[in-house]
Amino acid sequence: MIDENHLHGDPGIDVHPHHHPASAEGASPLQRDPARTIFQKGAPGRSAFQCPETEVPAVDLERLLPARLRREQPPRLPEVSEPEIVRHYVGISKRNFDLDSGFYPLGSCTMKHNPRLHERAAALPGHARLHPLQDGASAQGALELMWNLQQALAEISGLPHVSLQPSAGSHGELAGVLVTRAYHEDRGEQRHKVLTPDTAHGTNPATVTMAGLEVVKLATDEHGGIDLDDLRAKADEDVACLMLTNPNTLGVFDANIVEIAEIVHGVGATLYYDGANLNAVMGLSRPGDMGFDIVHFNLHKSFTQPHGGGGPGSGPIAVSERVAPYLPVPTVARREGSRGDGLPAFELDFGEGAAGSKSIGRLRGFHGNYGCFVRSYAYIRSLGGDGLRDASEAAVLNANYLRARLRQEGAGSVAEHLPLAYGDLCMHEFVLSGGPMKRALGIKTLDLAKRLLDYGFHPPTVYFPLLVDEALMVEPTETETRETLDAFAHAIGAILAEAAEDPAIAADAPYTTPVRRLDEVAAAKSPVIREAL
Repeated sequence: MIDENHLHGDPGIDVHPHHHPASAEGASPLQRDPARTIFQKGAPGRSAFQCPETEVPAVDLERLLPARLRREQPPRLPEVSEPEIVRHYVGISKRNFDLDSGFYPLGSCTMKHNPRLHERAAALPGHARLHPLQDGASAQGALELMWNLQQALAEISGLPHVSLQPSAGSHGELAGVLVTRAYHEDRGEQRHKVLTPDTAHGTNPATVTMAGLEVVKLATDEHGGIDLDDLRAKADEDVACLMLTNPNTLGVFDANIVEIAEIVHGVGATLYYDGANLNAVMGLSRPGDMGFDIVHFNLHKSFTQPHGGGGPGSGPIAVSERVAPYLPVPTVARREGSRGDGLPAFELDFGEGAAGSKSIGRLRGFHGNYGCFVRSYAYIRSLGGDGLRDASEAAVLNANYLRARLRQEGAGSVAEHLPLAYGDLCMHEFVLSGGPMKRALGIKTLDLAKRLLDYGFHPPTVYFPLLVDEALMVEPTETETRETLDAFAHAIGAILAEAAEDPAIAADAPYTTPVRRLDEVAAAKSPVIREAL
């Protein structure tokens, strides 16, 4: 059992391997059924708010909405009081694991702390109340912020032209591949193939397919980088692009990147940088200097815009001069001396300048998720260039410290049962193989991941990349303390030690979460959605 001083999350949680929820005997009906929906709470006629009498003259409903568009019955909405609403949502929030609750070491997702100062900046009235249809002349501050963010991302990436439009990293990928396709078509070329390593993020092949192109997989060499012989064999004049991130999803920086760029450019293709792992190299190296033509940024990974959970996101792209004419429009342009007071004016550029003259068009309505821009720009300005470099160096240091710390845990048992998949050092993340653990102790990577929840830690990414047997992908980020990393390593060691005594403990975990082990495959194939009562 892990020492309580090392436990993160709720300090009162019982992580004894045979812990089960307390018996519900004697509990009230409300306590005995925590799964009651909001529709099962409240009572007819109950409400949280009474609207005042309107002073607007009544209008015949027929004049406002035709009968064929109106409901025959009122909507079935829950009738609850304000305390019931608050308790409902607070109760739901307590059933989630989140970054504010504990360590969240998801590989390739960069779940770092989101400073609250940035939330305050985004909530300022001039930002939060800005309407997307507002005339640019009265939104000069917002346009200036967007222009400055474009300049900052251009400098960080080493590529001169930026579009802020894409709504997420995957949307940025799609923008980059569509820009590539337009570039080749404008040159009279119909290319069909996009090269992707077998360590690529799962969205890469999906993006290629959405863009109407064909995925061609590249092999990984013994060092964890692209197999150059395989690349040379598959790089031909039907290749439109190579999609790559450096460092890759194994946490390995490909030292052959200059030669890779020469091979790809040698057949007339573009080189695309998946920015999911930019957190390892900000301020240290730039994709544009490596030879990349297109980069997408994950503002929610590298620049502390919170992960949306299905909500707003942002995945800007930066491009080189040769593909700039195909960039999505509008971008934000700065016009010197065009205001009456002599100050520069900021306005939307629909392709009049160097970028976007042969644009692929819009990717979304309006200009992007502005609140994401405010938070990310605040992060960049508060850290500055030196601070971004420090963040990257700390991310790499934390990953290598945790990697080394795991090797020491349990008198080396972690190193024996969870060896590093590739290399000896890593960048911001690393991948362990749970194959030896499964064979020696009888527990799978999934069992280890589920048991970690009882110790107050969110599991790392599991079973990815696919080329690693029983993969466990760990990214500690730069915002976690040494004590947190020590506690995580200690928890891994404790789980392996108990598995050596009784593997059934981990196989039946978790014990302390609101929901126990689910049949996730059956849930995905045959979802059961309960109708509101």
